[in-house]
Amino acid sequence: MFKRLSVFLLIAFLALFTLTAEGNKEKSDGPVTLRLGHGIQLTHPAHLAAEKFAKSVEERTNGNVIIQIFPNRQLGEERDMVEGLQLGTVDMTIVSTGPLGGFAPEIGVVDLPFLFTSSEHAYNVLDGEIGRNIMKKFEPNGIVGLSFMENGWRSISTSDKKIVVPDDLKGMKIRTMENKVHMASFKAMGAAPVPMVWGEVYTSLQQGVIDGQENPPVILATNALWEVQKYYALTNHFYTPQAFLMSKKTSDSLPSEYMDIIMKAAQEATDYQRQLMAEQTSEYIATLKQNGMEVYDVDRSKFQQAAKAVYQEYESVFGKDLIDSIMAIGS
Repeated sequence: MFKRLSVFLLIAFLALFTLTAEGNKEKSDGPVTLRLGHGIQLTHPAHLAAEKFAKSVEERTNGNVIIQIFPNRQLGEERDMVEGLQLGTVDMTIVSTGPLGGFAPEIGVVDLPFLFTSSEHAYNVLDGEIGRNIMKKFEPNGIVGLSFMENGWRSISTSDKKIVVPDDLKGMKIRTMENKVHMASFKAMGAAPVPMVWGEVYTSLQQGVIDGQENPPVILATNALWEVQKYYALTNHFYTPQAFLMSKKTSDSLPSEYMDIIMKAAQEATDYQRQLMAEQTSEYIATLKQNGMEVYDVDRSKFQQAAKAVYQEYESVFGKDLIDSIMAIGS
């Protein structure tokens, strides 16, 4: 009889402990501090959006969730921060698509050259079913997708040689992100792509290790690349989203009402960031010109024609139907 009573009490205790643990998941006892890392400057619209996001989350949770922002690669290069999401050492990050292919290969489809016809086209794809499905691919690797911010349209800057047509790129060492689609695109256009983490780019340009790089105007302007680059050809060869990601370990540890707030605040911050980017892009280009860079338009159709081979190479990887679906949204 005593043994039966002991077993009964043990079962009751375990049941009570389980219910208490579940209750604690739904209601935090105190403020939770989350670490959000990125690799961009404080003046970049994505950082300003991160600040807006942090303020919104703190207010809507009555101070129970505090977002601490670590800019300028304080938590490491982009790949380091994404791996930190898996480990739970980083709670959130805003990164380019460059390092993400190893975590969700499907995201590489948005990196195809000249895939998007406008920013609005990109928004419709990334905010819609296709974008949501891509974000879901991260979950098996311990990462939750919050939204797609924007880094703008990538163009080519060079130190000594003006790029007007694809033939001008032949033999030139152009820094790209560590992104297979980007590298294949520059090979198709005749360049010698050099994959490199962002933290090494300025010095490599300064020392002549590479001849040029490719990035949106915001990156050149906020990093003063006019100091080491002379020409900027507005090829607009890639549209560049920035993925706003969260550690699944972190999201699973938060009450559901807090996650609802985070998801909503992330999309609002994304809308704000895109608006800032649209308003400020012309200002970034003006800044480059004012500091001595020659910024000029090119016949993009020639670069687009040269990059067609990349589609043939990657149709089998991403699926022709998916690529056609993305293009159809913009038509």
